[in-house]
Amino acid sequence: MRVILNINRDWNFIKSDCGAEAAAKKEGKKLDLPYTWNGKDGQDGGGDYLRGAFWFVHKFKKPEFSDDETAYIEFKGVNSSAEIWLNGHLVCTHNGGYSTFRAEIADYLQDENSLCVRVDNSKNEKVYPQTADFTFYGGIYRDVNLIIVNKNHFDLDFFGSCGMKICPELNGKIGTVTTTAYVKGEGEVKIAVIDSSGQTVAEGGNGEKLTVNSVHRWNGVEDPYLYTACAELVVDGETVDYIEQQFGFRTFAFDPKKGFILNGNPYPLHGVARHQDRPKIGNALSLEDHEDDMRLIKEMGANSIRLAHYQHDDYFYDLCDENGMVVWAEIPYISRHMPEANENAVSQMKELIYQQYNHPCIVTWGISNEITMYGKHKRDMLKFHKKLNALVKQTDPSRPTTLACFAMCGPRNKTAHITDIVAWNLYLGWYVPGFFLNDWWINLYHTLFPKSCLGYSEYGAEAMPNLHSKKPKRGDNSEEYQAKYHEYMLRCFERHPYLWGTYVWNMFDFAADARNQGGEPGMNHKGLVTFDRKIKKDSFYIYKAYWSKQPFIHIAGKRFKNRTGKRTEITVYTNTGKADLIANGKLIKGKSKDGRAFKFSIRLEEKTKLRAVSGECIDECEIYRVKKPDPSYKLHVKSETQSWQK
Repeated sequence: MRVILNINRDWNFIKSDCGAEAAAKKEGKKLDLPYTWNGKDGQDGGGDYLRGAFWFVHKFKKPEFSDDETAYIEFKGVNSSAEIWLNGHLVCTHNGGYSTFRAEIADYLQDENSLCVRVDNSKNEKVYPQTADFTFYGGIYRDVNLIIVNKNHFDLDFFGSCGMKICPELNGKIGTVTTTAYVKGEGEVKIAVIDSSGQTVAEGGNGEKLTVNSVHRWNGVEDPYLYTACAELVVDGETVDYIEQQFGFRTFAFDPKKGFILNGNPYPLHGVARHQDRPKIGNALSLEDHEDDMRLIKEMGANSIRLAHYQHDDYFYDLCDENGMVVWAEIPYISRHMPEANENAVSQMKELIYQQYNHPCIVTWGISNEITMYGKHKRDMLKFHKKLNALVKQTDPSRPTTLACFAMCGPRNKTAHITDIVAWNLYLGWYVPGFFLNDWWINLYHTLFPKSCLGYSEYGAEAMPNLHSKKPKRGDNSEEYQAKYHEYMLRCFERHPYLWGTYVWNMFDFAADARNQGGEPGMNHKGLVTFDRKIKKDSFYIYKAYWSKQPFIHIAGKRFKNRTGKRTEITVYTNTGKADLIANGKLIKGKSKDGRAFKFSIRLEEKTKLRAVSGECIDECEIYRVKKPDPSYKLHVKSETQSWQK
């Protein structure tokens, strides 16, 4: 039976591209994995080790295994290109910073072993991504494992997958499960389907249609029910390998008039986009970090996540399954088409699909993002898009393809009509003035292409929690303007229920090394939550008011403490449908267009104690009247001209 040995501890990081032989002898920085070498510098616009090729070295004793077994090395994420050397032998190479890859190493093992890994995130034209609005971290930032397994085993070389593809189908309350197990060597595959209580509900062989009666469906956030498929590889009556994977039964569809449909019922996708990085550590997240992200997304009431712009950690897809999040999964084929990297995009697409195929949370594969941003190689780009789209549909006929169109890409652009469904990255009201343009654009597209399924893949506005304005304006990066923008967008989407999905850009602030906005270089501040996940901006509570069910009330503008003038407006967000505001003991009457955002005009005193109440929900704060505007609330650093449009 297979044994998985984690080898994250005791690595040596060499800050030079010195070669495997020299790296094995050098003294470098002692560290444990996961590790990102530009976890700090990737957020401040520079640094000695921002992009380049460096070495990681690990010394280990030969693990015990019999003549009937073999050994693999497994990397869950190395950004972005890797060479794996073991005892002076080049074992494998891999291009793509976000997927799992493995190599068989039994023939190279010695009693004492030197594993040297060259990691390269330097600029090139052969590996995606190279042009995008996020930091390209470098490092071995996910787990590294040694796997001991019988020579007859579920294939560990098949695109980094688990070795089994699970195809559940539904006919009313009756479900069928067909598995395709990839086997290296020989043996008989036996399959068992287990329900959440641990009971076996179906058994059979690989490739057989196994029937599951009275199916319990995976039904989004309300009921994310999961089954487990267990596969045994049997040789001469003995089980030599075993794997298991969770999966779910569900039906889904995209309709140009009804939007997204889950299990036969309309299910509007209230989504957020997520980047995976954090301060200081970059992409080197712990399991607790992933769980914290999911907790915040759930608290806000979202039911869908766009995992941008690359393959995320396996564990986060598991969390999406378990928490009922509907997922848009994609590869980093982004911003600029590079003809030399076509095969790399194909490779990353295959790895994404084969590695994540079994997740019921995933309903669409994204093949590109804003790929028309640069006009070069247009003909090759269109040709390759059609090829990549056909590849995805052949590899997985059960899920539709999608892509995210650049804001400047018109409705009739050929790229927008290649995939099964489509969505746009539109920042109308942020990069250009006029909130109303969102309604206008949606109506225009729906009129021109009434049979096309349309979504919003990105929309948002920058905000810093320390910046505030009594009269918020586009571009001031104030918390108040971001809130004003998102209030409008939520009402806009309610006016267009046929949109198949909408995705806030972004759930969290994230590192974008090329940026200099909001007085904090190297960051994109469109998040509803700060980069460190410690501050929920007021906009977070707008979405919570629209999407969540747990009763709450929130006074917006708590950080806008010092205010000028005789009167000021107070906004209160709640999902209870009503809100009372008490200012220095006096009950103030408010107005609301939707029962979620309540506006109150109050007399501003030297010190005003505010108390918002709705049933048992209470929120409190204090604000102060000052003679002059607080200079710390204004953005003083002029933003650099950006080539990015998001």
